[in-house]
Amino acid sequence: MESVGSIIMYLIIALSIIVFSVLTVTSRKILRAATYLLFTLFATAALYFKLDYEFLGAVQIAVYAGGIVVLFVFAILLTSHPGHSSERLVSKKRALGFVAGVATLLVAGYALLSRCCMAMTSLPEMSNPTMKQIGEAMMGTGEGQYLLPFEAISVLLLACIIGGVVVARKR
Repeated sequence: MESVGSIIMYLIIALSIIVFSVLTVTSRKILRAATYLLFTLFATAALYFKLDYEFLGAVQIAVYAGGIVVLFVFAILLTSHPGHSSERLVSKKRALGFVAGVATLLVAGYALLSRCCMAMTSLPEMSNPTMKQIGEAMMGTGEGQYLLPFEAISVLLLACIIGGVVVARKR
């Protein structure tokens, strides 16, 4: 059974991840949004450290908080005027966007729940997994492993950054 302090610490970390994630996507100043993203990534690293996954926490800080956020800030400073806030978006299709967002949430929730249920019933029991087992499960190429989606998201993020630079250069 976990101690009360451990549960409170988990709730503080989870709440900070939620708050900074919402602030990241709702901020109208782009450098401030990048800073909120940095805080979200640090809180995620804190969660890894709390779960005793020191290696994942260190990778989270070094690669994501250290590298990716610096890359985003560098791209922002190269392509825009960071002191200006963006204008408020006005759209007559807010209801359509809301319906699309709810539909996406439902599909993602169903995919997550069905995947979790499948994983609980078909995978072997790992009461105390080692880092090697976690690494093989995350970056393996077999069934139920995540190397291909990981690489697809990497290419997608690269395409988004290149597209953002191209659009900014055409202004």
